[in-house]
Amino acid sequence: MPGFEQILAYGRPSALGRAGGGPVLGLETAGGFSPAGAEARPHFFSGFLTSPRATARGILAVADVAASRYHQARPASSLDPVVTGNGDRLRFESFSACCGVYARLDVLQEGLDGGETGHGTTNVDVNAPLRTALSRLADDDPLHLRVGPDDLAVTTLSGRVVEKKVTLPDRWLRGFAEAQVSAAGFDLRAELTAAEAVRFLRSLPRSPAASRGALWAVPAGRSLRLTTRAGRGAVCLPGPERLAALHQVLRHATRLRVYGPPAEGDAPTAGAWELALPGMRLTLTLSPEAARGFSGEGGVLTALATDDTARDAEAVAALLSWDPRIAPSALAERAGLTTHRVRAALARLGTSGAVGYDIAECAYFHRELPYDTARAEGHNPRLVAARTLAASGTVRLLGATAAVTSGDVVHQVREAADGELSCTCRWWAAHRGGRGPCKHALAVHIVRRRAHRDTAAQLPSAPAPGGTDT
Repeated sequence: MPGFEQILAYGRPSALGRAGGGPVLGLETAGGFSPAGAEARPHFFSGFLTSPRATARGILAVADVAASRYHQARPASSLDPVVTGNGDRLRFESFSACCGVYARLDVLQEGLDGGETGHGTTNVDVNAPLRTALSRLADDDPLHLRVGPDDLAVTTLSGRVVEKKVTLPDRWLRGFAEAQVSAAGFDLRAELTAAEAVRFLRSLPRSPAASRGALWAVPAGRSLRLTTRAGRGAVCLPGPERLAALHQVLRHATRLRVYGPPAEGDAPTAGAWELALPGMRLTLTLSPEAARGFSGEGGVLTALATDDTARDAEAVAALLSWDPRIAPSALAERAGLTTHRVRAALARLGTSGAVGYDIAECAYFHRELPYDTARAEGHNPRLVAARTLAASGTVRLLGATAAVTSGDVVHQVREAADGELSCTCRWWAAHRGGRGPCKHALAVHIVRRRAHRDTAAQLPSAPAPGGTDT
């Protein structure tokens, strides 16, 4: 699996120790970004947790996902969780090794007691001894949390520099972007009380063999029940065993909220499962199938295909400042763009890890990951093939339709009233747009945007206000 090597250098191992007579959870940071620019070991928070046990279990849940491979389970290297300081909260994120589960713990302002929350993004060291210590945390006595270095001397820390070399697969880069694009199309489908959430989640199959094929969670009184067919208000639950990390915090849950797109037939879809905790939210977003990672969903391909969106993304990126909530409409007004163009720009920025999506607040948020949009583009086979077709002159525009010659076959691409493109190729027949556009539709999109831009450039410019047209 192609990827690039990333070296995470920590000043010392993270640990649960003591300082000044009290317990301290010291999370060490590696190289990251803040408003000051790149930093070797940024500092984001120093204060108390209002729910220590729930927070510890939530961090463990995110780490569990990073260390898991749910499809064709086998030992997998894991990347330390990413933490983002958004000024009023801390967000811990990870992706599973199989690219099919995205986890995020949002520790909100009411979950943090004292101390200011900084701005920026970095990785945090979650090592084996720390995981053991967190799992043994047995009470809710006041616990000091430190994210990043400071002057506290924690007795259990060795003081040695820790380096971890990890390979960040290209599929994970695309997965982060595709997960937020999928989530932006979700709506709240069900909400369960704590008791019903415990009952439902504990009733789910734990073995992949017991849940082959797409399952659906449908409303049943105050709870949910599993079926093999989609129904009214149903949310797809492909691979229920992939929700295992939620059991880490189940005893602390206050609500379960389930999100997904409208069910259209029985085709599997992605979905999100959010446990509300005291001062926190833990969310797992699942890909449409256990054997199908987010990286191949194709939701960002159209946004990556044209230079127009690249320019819009540059303008939007200049306005981001680690905002905890980004409303596309407000951002559109500031950027002087339409909301549609801002959404496309945000999708493109997602390929470099610059934005994520918070389903609970229906808003994007800013972070900075060490990814490169150009790398994500270059390792997307459909996009590479579409650019080749567009550059080879094999795309002929015929009004609302287009003909694309690929090898010895001519494919017909049609535009619907809503602007969506369909194709006569096998890819479209198999997926019907459920996994993004095919290479032929992408090529048509590229050629049409170029033609539109060339036509606009040839039109005479409007006279300046107060001037004359000579």
